[in-house]
Amino acid sequence: MELRVLRYFLAVAREGSITGAANYLHMTQPTLSRQMKELEEELGQQLLLRGGRRVGLTSEGMLLRKRAEEIVAIADRTEEEFRTMGGSLAGDLYIGGGETDAMNQIAAVCRGIQEQHPGIRYHLYSGNAQDVTERLDKGLLDFGLLIQPTDLTKYDCLSIPAKDSWGVIMRRDNPLAGQATVTPEDLAELPLIFSRQVLEERAEGNALVEWFGPAWDNLNIVATFNLCYNAAVMAKQGVGYVVGIDKIVDTSEDSALCFRPLQPTLESGLDLVWKKYQVFSAAAELFLHALRADFAARQRETLL
Repeated sequence: MELRVLRYFLAVAREGSITGAANYLHMTQPTLSRQMKELEEELGQQLLLRGGRRVGLTSEGMLLRKRAEEIVAIADRTEEEFRTMGGSLAGDLYIGGGETDAMNQIAAVCRGIQEQHPGIRYHLYSGNAQDVTERLDKGLLDFGLLIQPTDLTKYDCLSIPAKDSWGVIMRRDNPLAGQATVTPEDLAELPLIFSRQVLEERAEGNALVEWFGPAWDNLNIVATFNLCYNAAVMAKQGVGYVVGIDKIVDTSEDSALCFRPLQPTLESGLDLVWKKYQVFSAAAELFLHALRADFAARQRETLL
């Protein structure tokens, strides 16, 4: 398979028609149709569902689209890294992570680098730990920001000097909002909205499972989420109570939602991770060095 043909295929998948893709690629429709036929013959699978003016993807075509997107992304990143060698420091940094207030620390470091090296661009990918580590493993991300507990055996990591506090996001007019904290007994029969990552983790070593104790097996979980914003919308509409971390959605005094911490207190640490034996671009190397210096300075301030 040629990279050029994979780009053609992705254009067809995106445009949903041979004609539209040919116009986008500035080539003739017969030439593009022939390239797609030859690609199908090379792989021995039908990739496109042809009918009328529109084309769809077979299950094999959907698989190729996913793989082609990954291959093209890595190729583009490699080309960009080599283009920026030897000149002023520039390039692209790819950072993935869950929603967490600790991103403020990383953003502050990015701002400091930006002032000296405006040619560095940052690409952010939001997802849970499974999403982020999958993209890390495939080389689509340079770094991942993971909320503990997470298996870090495959990665090198840098602990972030911050912790996320767990609690419940609920409507401000809810009777439970009158309490300063929330206990497992308070949530025993309420409709709860939970992170899928928490539910998919093993019970052993899962701090939230341990916090709930015997009540865990009988919780009334009415919805799940991977990112918290839409879950907060569900809470605002009264669907349920979001069990999540603080400072992710607006729970200020002007908001219809509020946050109440768990009691006993439950906090999660955070780690910035990257693949072991990773060969960094100059931009990624600079970013990691700047993070280490910033985190060390924060820790020194804490000790003073």
